[in-house]
Amino acid sequence: MKFTDGFWQMREGVHASYATEVRDVRLDDDRLAAYASVKRVERRGDTLNAPLITVDAYAPAEGVIAVRLTHLAGKRRKGPDFEMPGASARSAATTRTEGTAAELTSGPLTLRLPTEGAFGLEFLDADGQVLTSAGRKGSAFATVDGSHHMFAQLALGVGETVHGLGERFTPYVKNGQVVDMWQADGGTSSEQAYKNVPFYLSSRGYGVFVNHPGKVSFEVGSEAVGQVQFSVEDQTLEYFVVAGPTPKDVLTRYASLTGLPALPPAWSFGLWLTTSFTTSYDEATVNSFVDGMAERGIPLSVFHFDCFWMREYQWCDFEWDPAVFPDPEDMIARLKAKGLKICVWINPYIGQKSPLYEEGAEKGYFVRTPDGDVWQWDKWQAGMALVDFTDPEATAWFQSKLKVLLDQGVDGFKTDFGERIPTEVVWHDGSDTERMHNYYTHLYNKAVFELLEKERGAGEAVLFARSATAGGQQYPVHWGGDCWSSFEAMAESLRGGLSLSLSGFGFWSHDIGGFEGTPDPAVFKRWLAFGLLSSHSRLHGSSSYRVPWEFGDEAVDVARQFTRLKHRLMPYIYGAAVEAHRTGVPTMRPLLLEFPQDPTARTVDREYLLGPDVLVAPVFTEDGQVEYYVPEGTWTHLLTGDTVTGPAWRRETHGFDSLPLLVRQGAVLALGADESRPDGEWLDGLELRVFAPAGTGDFTRTVTVPDHTGAVAATYEVVREGGEVRVTTDTDRPYTVTVVGDSA
Repeated sequence: MKFTDGFWQMREGVHASYATEVRDVRLDDDRLAAYASVKRVERRGDTLNAPLITVDAYAPAEGVIAVRLTHLAGKRRKGPDFEMPGASARSAATTRTEGTAAELTSGPLTLRLPTEGAFGLEFLDADGQVLTSAGRKGSAFATVDGSHHMFAQLALGVGETVHGLGERFTPYVKNGQVVDMWQADGGTSSEQAYKNVPFYLSSRGYGVFVNHPGKVSFEVGSEAVGQVQFSVEDQTLEYFVVAGPTPKDVLTRYASLTGLPALPPAWSFGLWLTTSFTTSYDEATVNSFVDGMAERGIPLSVFHFDCFWMREYQWCDFEWDPAVFPDPEDMIARLKAKGLKICVWINPYIGQKSPLYEEGAEKGYFVRTPDGDVWQWDKWQAGMALVDFTDPEATAWFQSKLKVLLDQGVDGFKTDFGERIPTEVVWHDGSDTERMHNYYTHLYNKAVFELLEKERGAGEAVLFARSATAGGQQYPVHWGGDCWSSFEAMAESLRGGLSLSLSGFGFWSHDIGGFEGTPDPAVFKRWLAFGLLSSHSRLHGSSSYRVPWEFGDEAVDVARQFTRLKHRLMPYIYGAAVEAHRTGVPTMRPLLLEFPQDPTARTVDREYLLGPDVLVAPVFTEDGQVEYYVPEGTWTHLLTGDTVTGPAWRRETHGFDSLPLLVRQGAVLALGADESRPDGEWLDGLELRVFAPAGTGDFTRTVTVPDHTGAVAATYEVVREGGEVRVTTDTDRPYTVTVVGDSA
C-alpha cells in the first residue's frame, strides 16, 4: 500500500506520522521499550495534543529480534495469531547502554537505537556491520480516509535482493514489486497467491517476518525505492528480524520459530497418478491406468481420486458415488494389493445438497453471518457452507468424517481450496475476520494432518495442499495450484516453488504437464523430467488425462526413465528431506542458498539444486535448447559423465530423455539399487558414486543414508589419500564404490 505521492507529497486523504525524536528509553534485562514523538519537541507545549509511537523490542528466539510499533494500545486483540512452537518462554536477549545508544542483543544480532535525539533503528550482525535500518520514516502510522495503518520501512543496500513472501509466480526477485498478503484462488499466471507468507529473505543474510496473519502490504522498493515497506490496517505492527549470517541460517531460525516441516513418508516421493478433474472415470478406468503403467514398466506409488469420487453438488459428503464406485472398500483393497497408496480429494466446504449440510447447520458447525445465519454462496458448490475450524467440536466432526475414509484404506488427502474465506462473518471463537482470511487454511490443513498422524502414526501423514500461510510448512506436501499446459506456465510454476522454498517450506510439487488444457507432447515430456526431479511428483490434469501414453511412446519412455532415476536417487533425496525436516533448509534449493556470495546465483529462477549437490535445469523448449548457469567449480553430468566448469552460463541442446543434471565436485551420491519403488531397502546393493576433485589430492566426505523414519541407517566415510579411495562404514551390508571422471 502506498502512502506517498512521490518523494515530497502525501497521497490524497493520507496523513502520516513518523517516529521522529526519542523521548524515553527503558531497559529491562532482556527487553527494551522506547517512546518516540512524531515531531521535534522544542518546548513543553510540544508534548501536548500529539501522539507517541511506542517501540517494544525483545527476542522470541536466539538470533531473532522482534520490534513492535504501537500507536493506540487499547484495541482488543481478537486473534488469531501465528503459532510460534519455537519461541522461548522468555526473551532470549540481553540489553545494555553505551554512550547515547541502547542495545538489545540476541545471538549474532543486535538492535541499536539512540537514547536521545533523532529516532532510528539499526540491526547489526556479529561483526558490528549494519544489515538494515529503519530511518527517519521507518517507524510510523498513517490515517487514510478514516482507516488507521501502521507501517515500517527497512533499508535496502546497493545490489541487495529480496526473495520469498510465499509462493509467488511473479518475478523471483521481489525488488520493485507490490506484494499483498491475501489468499486468493488466482492460478499461477497472476500476481495473486494461494500461499501468502509474510516473510522475506535478503541476499545480505537476514530475514524479516511480519507477525500479522491478516493482510500485510509489502512495497519492495516500489514506493520508496531504497526501502522495503510493510503495512497493516491496525494500531500495532510487529516484525521480526532474523539473523544469518548465511541464507540457510536465516531459514533454519525462521522455520524453527514458526514450525519445522514434518518428514513425509518415503512412499510419497514416488510417482502419483490421478483421475484428473472433470474427466469421466470409474473403477475400470482407474484399473486401465494402473495396469497400463505396470505394463509399460512405469513404477507407480500413489493413485489419487479427484473431486468426482463424490456425487455432483455434494462436495463434500465424504461418501463415494455409489453409481460409479459401488464397492469402495474392495476397490481400495484391490488397488493396495498392487502396491499402491490411495489419496482422495477434499475441501472444507459443505454443499447444501450434501447430507452433512443439515447436520452441520443444526449443530452450529458452520461459519455464520453477523445476523446469525449460516454463511452461504453458490461459487464452487451450490449453497455451500464453510466449516468453522475455530470450533473444536466442528473440527472433531470434520475429522470424524475423514476417519471413515481412513478406515476404508485411504492413506492421504488432497486438501484443496481454503483461499476464498469471507470477511463479513462471525467465527465461533470471535476471531478477527481480516486476520482469519489468510489463517483459515492453517487450521484446515492442521486438522487433517493431525488426524492422519493420529490414525497412521508420525511419519506416515501426508497432504497434497494448495493453500498455506506462515507455519503451514509443518503439514506437507504443498503443490503449486492451477497452471496452464505450456512452457510459460511450467516456468512460472518453478518461480512459485523457488519463492515458497525461501519462505520456510521444505517440500513442493506441481501438476506435471500443467492442469488446464491439454499439453503438447513436447511440453508434457519436458515437464516429466522436471516433475520427477522435484521433491514430489504428480501427474494431474483438469479436463484431460495425464497418463503418459496419451502423449506418445516417447513420453512413456521418458516417464519410465525419470521415475526409475528418482527411485535410485532416493537415499540421497530422502537425506535432503531429513535435513529439511530438521533444519528448514528446503529439498529443492534456489542457487543462492548454496552460493550466497555469487551475485548471479541470487537471481537465477529457471534452475535449482535438488538437495545440496545436484543441479537441475529444466528445459523449457520443444527443440531442447536450454540456457542455464553453472556455479563455481567443476560439475559432472549425471546422465552422460560430461564435465563443465563454472561460474559460467551455458547453452546446450537436450533430447527429451535428458536435461542439465549436474553433480558438484566433492559430492558422494548414495544411489539405491531398487528402481521399482521409492521406499525400497536402500542399503541393499547401495552404490556410492564419488565425484572427487580432479588429481590425486587428499579428499574426505562423510555420507549418511537414512532409514524410512529419518534415523541414520548407515554412515560411510569416503577418503582419498595418495590417489587411492577407501571407504569405512558402520554397516556390514555390501555396497559398491564408483569413482567418476578425472578423479578415477
